[in-house]
Amino acid sequence: MPADPIYLAYLGPLALIWLIYIGVSRRSEQRHRRVLNESVEAGLTEPASLHPRIDPSLCLGCGACVQACPEGQVIGLIGGKAALIQPSDCIGHGACKAACPYDAISLVFGTETRGVDIPVLKPNFETNVPGIYIAGELGGMGLVRNAIEQGRQTIESIPKFEGTHDSYVLDVVIVGAGPAGISASLAAMERKLNFVTVEQDSLGGTVAHFPRNKMVMTQTTTLPIYGKVKLGQITKERLLDFWLKVAKDTGLQISYDERVLAITKTSFGFEVQTTRHLLKTGAVLLAIGRRGTPRRLDVPGEEQSKVVYRLVDPEQYRGKKVLVVGGGDSALEAAASIAEQDDTNVTLSYRDKAFSRAKPTNRKRVDAGSAAGRLEIMLNSQVREIGEQSVRLDWDGQPVEIPNDAVIVCAGGILPTNFLQSMGIEVETKYGTA
Repeated sequence: MPADPIYLAYLGPLALIWLIYIGVSRRSEQRHRRVLNESVEAGLTEPASLHPRIDPSLCLGCGACVQACPEGQVIGLIGGKAALIQPSDCIGHGACKAACPYDAISLVFGTETRGVDIPVLKPNFETNVPGIYIAGELGGMGLVRNAIEQGRQTIESIPKFEGTHDSYVLDVVIVGAGPAGISASLAAMERKLNFVTVEQDSLGGTVAHFPRNKMVMTQTTTLPIYGKVKLGQITKERLLDFWLKVAKDTGLQISYDERVLAITKTSFGFEVQTTRHLLKTGAVLLAIGRRGTPRRLDVPGEEQSKVVYRLVDPEQYRGKKVLVVGGGDSALEAAASIAEQDDTNVTLSYRDKAFSRAKPTNRKRVDAGSAAGRLEIMLNSQVREIGEQSVRLDWDGQPVEIPNDAVIVCAGGILPTNFLQSMGIEVETKYGTA
């Protein structure tokens, strides 16, 4: 029986649409495979922190996660399944997980080969020690939006203190004035809690230590009392100005240059000993960064004043011979920023064979500086001794000595494990687990 002409009229366009779809899908997969191969060849296979783990048995290859990722080609479709194709570019937004309609994506810390130390937290961000909470970067959530949300949510689960009639006992002591600490403080104000916020440095937390004019990306979120915040990609200075405006507009009071020395469990809650006060409180919220103590090189000569652990202003190194040590974003940004100053001589030393923890934009800046002759890159190198006017290194197994006026160590920070353990807080190492 001959086919109905009406069906034949539709069959042609449908077949054409199908062929176009197949062609586009194949070209897209080829591109994703190429990106993945480039990542593997460059050694860029380790996510820096929180990242997606994709269950191939649940993934149906719809591509929603690919479209949702704000960082570009972090996820691609290979063989009809979603896969991480540029793992080192992932910064833990979690947009892919939210977009997946099949619940095939979970967010995890660490990998099978690289563990990440994370405090053990309950869903309400309380530690194993009742009354001590952790929010923000220390808990593994470094993004501004996530930190703001965690700070607010944590305060919502902290009750007013009703243990004694002592008017000097606070409801909560908030330690840290970064995004999580600011959000938590505003939430405490909104709930009319009796609280104190202490900050060992200045407003902004880790952001305040970023290099001058560093770009910071934020996403739309809501601050208690203040309202909706939509800043997008802005400089560090503009973000800090925004936090100052928030504090001024809301009347938020923060005790700066006050460092916590010890937190002790008592019959009524906790005593928080700072460099200025002994605070009594029913609860404590730790909204501090993960850096804790900067990681040292532990080599002879490191105690010299010319050795520092963060870049504040690249211009101060104009006309100097500078060694930057590290392979993460802070190291690459420091090296590139200094190399852009007049009459500088910059060397970037990293112990591995590739900058696997740095964003593509920073790798491109460093490559550009190298191509222009302003920056020398020494991969697979380690500092052995820092002299007054030179530095000795091992480079590809060979000893070298370079002239030097200043050393900037950007090797990350050591999680304040001893501080946490002194309070009885459990810390576990995550190897690709939630």
